[in-house]
Amino acid sequence: MNARVWSWRRRLEAVTRLLLPPRCLHCGAPGAAGRDLCADCRDSLPHNACACPRCALPIPQPAPACGRCIKRPPPASTALAPFVYADPVDRWLPRFKFARDLAAGRVLADLVLEDSRLPALIDGIDAVLPLPLHRSRLAERGYNQALELARPLARAFDLPLRQDWLRRVRATAPQTGLDARARRRNLRGAFVADAAMRGQRVLLVDDVITTGSSMLEATRACRRAGAIEVRVLAVARAPLAGRR
Repeated sequence: MNARVWSWRRRLEAVTRLLLPPRCLHCGAPGAAGRDLCADCRDSLPHNACACPRCALPIPQPAPACGRCIKRPPPASTALAPFVYADPVDRWLPRFKFARDLAAGRVLADLVLEDSRLPALIDGIDAVLPLPLHRSRLAERGYNQALELARPLARAFDLPLRQDWLRRVRATAPQTGLDARARRRNLRGAFVADAAMRGQRVLLVDDVITTGSSMLEATRACRRAGAIEVRVLAVARAPLAGRR
């Protein structure tokens, strides 16, 4: 599906929302507050309430960093993932990412914007950067799910959305099914950042952090290009026991 078809699909869904009442993505009940999510299901979502401030990994109790980040501090200064990658978020994100489910993407983007920790993450940021897809993957899929999540965020906080500051220059094998070491090898040299971000504080946005390899490589590219700070935002973070 090309970008033009994707644009028309978004317009069609907008018209549908005006004509049909919202239904909960999870249970099918009437949606609440004009959203495709009912109040009960919204309250039962897997919130990532206690997480490592450096990598957003769910941890059992508050701490300045998780054990891995203490041992090897990541290049990103802070990270936020409002949800744990668990039911139903672990079904909605693949539907949005691979099955073009715009309703799921819209609900998730709205929920991220409601997180009380988001203003602190955004404070002082100069630009929002969606994690890019390689052009071959973009042509195949027709859209970048990270960009669709970053758009409403940049609009809500009146921040520049810079799609041109970070590029994926090497096509890589799908990450699904690879362990952490294989993911790191797979992504080595995959991203190139523009020198325009020199001296800037940037926010990298993606849908889900599993092992963190993609964000790690992208963050390193931004720092090499001169970004003075990189912060990370994702919808969800996979716990260690739930790596894919």
